[in-house]
Amino acid sequence: MKKIPLRKCVVTGERLEKKSLIRIVRTPENSVIIDETGRANGRGAYLKKDEEVILKAKKTKILEKHLEVTVDDIIYDNLLKLIKNE
Repeated sequence: MKKIPLRKCVVTGERLEKKSLIRIVRTPENSVIIDETGRANGRGAYLKKDEEVILKAKKTKILEKHLEVTVDDIIYDNLLKLIKNE
């Protein structure tokens, strides 16, 4: 049996499979991107694919604390669009 990689959601603290999470990355150039491949270079944080979790992350600014950079509202809007399209 193959080992399933688990990652921790920074908002809920749940350990989930990588495929049920979204990775947000602060690149070496200090820009913030949504990493759909899961392989982008830089410091990453994971969020559960849930609208409430993303809205809570925006409200509490937890991504800014984990990535140590300001996160634009456009990133949160794009995350919400990404979840609704799945």
